[in-house]
Parts: sequence; C-alpha cells; structure tokens
Amino acid sequence: MFSHVDIWRALDNLAQHHSTSPSGLAKQAGLDPTSFNKSKRTSSAGKPRWPSTESLSKVLGTVGMSFEEFARFADGNLIPGPAIPVIGLAQAGDDGFFDDAGFPVGGGWDDVRVPGVRDENIYALEIAGDSMAPVLRAGDRVLVAPNEPVRRGDRVVVKTIDGEVMAKELHRKTAHKIELISLNPEYEDRILSMKEVQWVARIVWASQ
Repeated sequence: MFSHVDIWRALDNLAQHHSTSPSGLAKQAGLDPTSFNKSKRTSSAGKPRWPSTESLSKVLGTVGMSFEEFARFADGNLIPGPAIPVIGLAQAGDDGFFDDAGFPVGGGWDDVRVPGVRDENIYALEIAGDSMAPVLRAGDRVLVAPNEPVRRGDRVVVKTIDGEVMAKELHRKTAHKIELISLNPEYEDRILSMKEVQWVARIVWASQ
C-alpha cells in the first residue's frame, strides 16, 4: 500500500512531468496554490499528512489521468501490483463476500491492478448512489483497507448486521455508537449503535 512519501513523490513527479511545480499543479486544478506545499505535508506535531482525496481527484481530472496512471509516478519500477478484488457497493451487502471482520472472501469478485499496492487484504468497491457526491460519485472506485485504524475525519465503509453497506465520513466512534456524516447535504447523517455494525473499514484511496 502507498505510504505518505509515495503519494507526495508521485505528486512531485507528476508536476515535473507537466513542466510545472506542485503549486502550479494545484492552481491548474482550481485549488489553493499552497495545497501541496512542503509545509502541508506534515502536521504541527510533525506527523505525516495525506493530501486530500478531493484535491487529488481534481488534479487527476485536470490532467486527464487515471489513478492507475498516477500510481506509476510513485512506483519507480512501473510494475502493476497484485490483483485487487472489486465489487459494487450494493453487491457488497450480499452474504458471502466478506468475513465478520470485513475482509474479502469467496468468489464473485472482479479484479483490478494498482501499482504500488501490496496489502493482500485491500479491496475495491464501486460507489453506487450519490450520498457522497460531489466528492465521490456513482461509478467511482474506492480502495478499502480493513487493516487500517479508523479516525475522526476518515472516509469509511460501514456494513451493518442487516447487510446495509454505506460510504460515509467518520465523525465519531465510541464503544457504543458510531456517528457518520453524509458529504451530500441532501442526505441525513447516520448514528448507529455498535451493536448494529458488523464492521467499519477505512477508505485509503478513490479512483475516479
């Protein structure tokens, strides 16, 4: 799976490929020119930061590049990673695709290959509906890493005991409940008892 360094390196290499700077790349995408500055790559406490999915999506849309193509700027060998299982978000609610911890199992999955991804448990879901529009739209694919810890502000996929699967932003998670934000204001936020939740997994990338 990509590290913070990999993603920032890919952005720097992408900017160089287009004969510009990271600031110039951000400006072309309609972003704050400082979005990809060195100072934005770590927190005030010195912890590495990820560029936002929305910012990267705008950049890739501006330069007409897919996620798979962008990933090659971080992977010096340009060798595709292992096959990653992928199914539709609605289909993910069916029995037989996940174990109780949210790891992919069974048959019926398609697959994609993404350079730089090495986690054998990572998988992709194809978004259905518009509850996360305009950040994520129907047909976009998200990479989900069930091994990754989830924190406030993360975009996550949640599966309930009843088989409902939803992609939301995590507002708060306690031992007793989870609060989820719908990025599309036309949809209500959700508060679920943890007794209703089968698993929660972090979205680590969106491919649009």
